[in-house]
Amino acid sequence: MAVTNWLESLRAAKKTALLQDGRRKVHYLFPDGKEMAEEYDEKTSELLVRKWRVKSTLGALGQWQIEVGDPAPPGAGSLGSELLKESNANPIFMRKDTKMSFQWRIRNLPYPKDVYSVCVDQKERCLVIRTTNKKYYKKFSIPDLDRYQLPLDDSSLSFAHANCTLIISYQKPKEVLAAESELQKELKKVKTAHNSDGDCKTQ
Repeated sequence: MAVTNWLESLRAAKKTALLQDGRRKVHYLFPDGKEMAEEYDEKTSELLVRKWRVKSTLGALGQWQIEVGDPAPPGAGSLGSELLKESNANPIFMRKDTKMSFQWRIRNLPYPKDVYSVCVDQKERCLVIRTTNKKYYKKFSIPDLDRYQLPLDDSSLSFAHANCTLIISYQKPKEVLAAESELQKELKKVKTAHNSDGDCKTQ
């Protein structure tokens, strides 16, 4: 069962944890050298950030790729970023999950709700956003469902629009909810350092 495979790989990863600013930050180092960092709300255990880093073929560390949480500001960490700024009016796509749903927010989409259609593309295993005015189009996958090898279900999908933001929700399948609660039990066993500043590093 793929659900257990992914859980097992999380259990097998080398984990370090740090408590900082009301967030529990967990760093995973997988045997293949991949790294994953997660941040949870200390009180609710809600996932706030998940990001990945993969070594290049030459062994250099790549940039962190954000899967859940606020996107890194464009050009962050690169020189000349103050010269090339993305327009503030461009749509900003980000994922912010809730306890029961995977959730994405796309800011700066001013069109009324009836302009949007959001559907599941079963063949490509992704969600597709279209607008009847052809102003916005996006395809994106749900990595969690891929990792657990679970099917995508149209009936789990819903969307709302408010304050120029399109909010797409996909109800988490029971297998994911069960696996997440198993992971929380696992993370309670990880020795947590308490820190007011500084970063958590794996030695």
